[in-house]
Amino acid sequence: MSRVQTIEVAKGDADQRLDRWFRRQFPHISHGVVEKLCRKGEIRVDGGRVKANTRLQPGQSVRVPPLPDDVIEPPANAKVRITDADAAMMRNLVIYRDDHVIALNKPPGLPTQGGTGQTRHIDGLADALCFGLDEKPRLVHRLDKDTSGVLLMARTRAAASKLTASFRHRNTRKIYWGAVAGVPQPRMGTIKYGLVKAPGHGKGGEGEKMHCIHPAEVDATEGAKRATTDYSVLSGLGGRVSWVAMVPVTGRTHQLRAHMAELGHPIIGDGKYGGSGQENLGDGWGAQLGGEISRKLHLHSRSLTLEHPFTGATLNLTAPLPEHMKRTWDTLGWHERDVPADPFEEPEF
Repeated sequence: MSRVQTIEVAKGDADQRLDRWFRRQFPHISHGVVEKLCRKGEIRVDGGRVKANTRLQPGQSVRVPPLPDDVIEPPANAKVRITDADAAMMRNLVIYRDDHVIALNKPPGLPTQGGTGQTRHIDGLADALCFGLDEKPRLVHRLDKDTSGVLLMARTRAAASKLTASFRHRNTRKIYWGAVAGVPQPRMGTIKYGLVKAPGHGKGGEGEKMHCIHPAEVDATEGAKRATTDYSVLSGLGGRVSWVAMVPVTGRTHQLRAHMAELGHPIIGDGKYGGSGQENLGDGWGAQLGGEISRKLHLHSRSLTLEHPFTGATLNLTAPLPEHMKRTWDTLGWHERDVPADPFEEPEF
C-alpha cells in the first residue's frame, strides 16, 4: 500500500474535473474506484468532501488515500499497450484535427472512459492520437457507451481548459439524431422535466437510471436537477416511428433518452428507458421495431458547433451515421440530404 499523499493542483490543471485529474495522476485507477473513494470521503480537496465531478482550481490540495501497490504500478508515466489494430481503429475515427483539438466519430459500444467492468475505452486508447505531441488528447465531454457521433478532445492542457469552460457555460451547440417510437406531438417542442438518479440493484450499482420529475417538483426533490431538451420531428413513418433531432440545452446523464421516454416516444433500441421487450404497435411506445431494424440504440451525436479555443473561428463538426443507423435509415427511406443541418434555426426570408 502507498501512504497518504497530498498533491497541489498545478496551474495547468485549472478547471479540470477531479476524476479526470486523478486518472491522469494514477492512470491505472479505474473511474469507478475514484467515485467510490469520493463517496467514502477518502479523496478530499482542501480538507473537504467532494464529488468526482468537482472542478479543481490551482493551488488546491488534493488528499490521495493509500492505494494498493499493484494498482499504481507501473508508474504514472507508463503508457498502456495499444494493439496495432486498436491504434488504426482510433485514427480512422478522426473527423477533424489541428494543433489544439481532435474530433472523433465515436462508434456505438465503445465507452468514452473507464468504469465498472470497462477496460477498453476512448480515454485509454487516446495515446494512439498523439500525432507527434508528447501528451495524449484529453476528454472535455462525454457520450454514453451506446451513443455514437461527434466527440471532441483537447490536444493540450490549455485547450482542455478553454474547451471545458465552453461546454460548462453552454457555448457549444450539439444536435443529436435519433429514431423514436411513434411521432411526438407537437412535432417541435421543448421538454423541461427535471432528472434525479435512481440507484441500481446490482452489487456495484449497476442498473442506475434517471427518473423524470415534473418541473414544479424539482426544487422539492432531493438530488433532482433541472433539464431542458429541444426536439424537432424531421420525418415520420405513419404513427410507428419518426426521425427526430434533439438539442440537449442542459447536459444531464441520459437526458435525451429519459426525456423522450417520458414524452411517450422512447429511442429505438433503448432497453433501459424504452423496455427492450416491448412490441412497437404504432401507439408511440415500444423500443423495438423488429424485422430488419437493429436492436442497437438509435441515438447519434450528429453535429457540434463551437468557437475554436484559440483562433476564434467557428467549427462545424459533423459525424456520419453508424452502420446500424444507416441501415435503418435506408430501410425507412430517410435521406440525410432531405433535412436541414439545424432544424431549429429560424428560416430566412
